Amino acid sequence: MSIEHDTAFVFPGQGSQSIGMLGDVARIYSAVHETFVEASDVLGYDLWQLTQDGPIERLNQTEFTQPALLTAGVALWRCWQSRCTRLPRAMAGHSLGEYSALVCAESIDFAVAVRLVAARARIMANAVPAGTGAMLAILGLADDVLESVCAEAGQGAVVQCSNYNAPGQIVLGGDRAAVARAAELAKARGARKIIEVAMSVPSHCLLMKDAADELSGVLESTPIRTPAVRVLHNFDCQSYDEPALIRNALRKQLFHPVRWVDLVRTLHRAGITIQVECGPGKVLTGLAKRIEPTLRCLSIADACSLDTTYAELLNGR
Repeated sequence: MSIEHDTAFVFPGQGSQSIGMLGDVARIYSAVHETFVEASDVLGYDLWQLTQDGPIERLNQTEFTQPALLTAGVALWRCWQSRCTRLPRAMAGHSLGEYSALVCAESIDFAVAVRLVAARARIMANAVPAGTGAMLAILGLADDVLESVCAEAGQGAVVQCSNYNAPGQIVLGGDRAAVARAAELAKARGARKIIEVAMSVPSHCLLMKDAADELSGVLESTPIRTPAVRVLHNFDCQSYDEPALIRNALRKQLFHPVRWVDLVRTLHRAGITIQVECGPGKVLTGLAKRIEPTLRCLSIADACSLDTTYAELLNGR
């Protein structure tokens, strides 16, 4: 099993889910149903039926979104591995996608990760009363401008940059009123667009600090191994071999911002020239093109893109 020294696989997080995702892949690859059955056995409900039939309001609730996207990413990776056993040089995941990366890098067993992610989702959902938190994507402002906006809008409440997704695309998270104040200030400072993020909880901000402490207890009892492939973590763009350091990175991820711009640039500086997004949608592909335009971006999101990526990566190098 060789290593692709110029290739990184990345896994998307919440927001990439949709009704019917992986439906066409499941008709071709048995690994899809097998992976969803394995997850359903752990969760105690039919995860495949939820992703195929909805309702979308339920799928969009973090308690269901997180296990669904973890399972989708792992299922697509298994489909890929059934055709190509070469390993990428590195892996990473955006927010929840970090867990998919750790599973695919053989650091956490899949069934163990399903239980862990289900616990993470419950902890996050219980951390902030429904309707009191919010997340907004702000387009068109520099990092330092939005950081000063958050400082001004806080007024004793929590509002901060939660996701540094791409140059000029940052997600704010925190208390709903403070986030609303930040949005008005951002408009006044020339924000090109403001979009409400479909998240039932405000992730990657200090409102998740108590949740992170609770998650730490779950992580301590979670078996974790040294990854077979280097996995870069969201909060510091570093990779770790020691399970204790991986646990700490997963804890910190919950209340620290996702530094996706820095992460993609770190991979690029390390010699990564090809990024393969493994999961529903192509969110990370779009971000990568804005962060490092010279990156060659491929995806594995459905049957067609899997075939195309296989042809391009294996035969067209």
